Amino acid sequence: MYQALRPSRSEFVPVRNLSYHVRLWGQPSDKRPPLVLVHGWMDVAASWQFVVDAMEEDRFIIAPDWRGFGLTDGGGVDNYWLADYLADLEWLLDHYASEGPDGEGARQIDLVGHSMGGNVAMHYAGVRPQRIRRLVNLEGFGMPARKPDEAPARYGQWIDELKRLHRGEMALAGYSAADGVARRLMKTNPRLTPDKAAWLASHWSVNHAQPDGSERWQILGEAAHKIVNAHIFRVDETLALYSRITAPLLMVEASDDSLHGWWKNRYTLDEFHERLKSVGNARIERLEDAGHMLHHDQPRIVARMIEAFLAA
Repeated sequence: MYQALRPSRSEFVPVRNLSYHVRLWGQPSDKRPPLVLVHGWMDVAASWQFVVDAMEEDRFIIAPDWRGFGLTDGGGVDNYWLADYLADLEWLLDHYASEGPDGEGARQIDLVGHSMGGNVAMHYAGVRPQRIRRLVNLEGFGMPARKPDEAPARYGQWIDELKRLHRGEMALAGYSAADGVARRLMKTNPRLTPDKAAWLASHWSVNHAQPDGSERWQILGEAAHKIVNAHIFRVDETLALYSRITAPLLMVEASDDSLHGWWKNRYTLDEFHERLKSVGNARIERLEDAGHMLHHDQPRIVARMIEAFLAA
């Protein structure tokens, strides 16, 4: 199994009636802003370990498990909303990057997000531009444009999926052994090596022992995350948020075209690049020999890209 070079420590922080699990590396410093790493959908904060290990410099790093993922409470809800992640992030920054209650004396941070976390980071940087010094987005592309006349069907789909969830039809798969979780991770990402897959599996799942003594490894994520968002994606709203970002942005895209794999020609990299023109200071870099989980595929290169950008 992979051996972490810089093991994290865990804390639980009260955030909006939830107990938020946060992984920390390093110690706070007056010389450098905190580095905040936010993970993607159906992932956990431990996913950043390979990048942290590859960094040349010691930084104070904060990586939360988003609500309903990892060791963070889900709150018993039956669906999740993007806006909640923005508020959760602000609560965490008030706790870790301010000198007083309610964000008084707020310090700027460097913010890195992957996939869904990249989308959250972009939106938050548009809502609170003054709190972000540098912004890095790893494969966080947003969603395809939707038309207003799609809204009725979308609300209906949302209600139908809620019913399926409550009937127990959307439960996440379980595994009889931890190596089953590791194999699942490698099936999703063929570049993931067995040692890293085994390490991730130990943080991405938990064993619920059965009455007969057998093992049942369950993914640390709430099935409610699978529910489609009731609201259609609005490009105009996203562009308004992007236009308010003042921090320099590094956008890192993998050589495997994730958008084509997910959406074919319905949503393309060219369309996303057009949206990025709304950001005042954005740079796009391509990472070769990498897929959507690029921080697992090429952690050393990702770490170098992040460190060079933050130091610029």
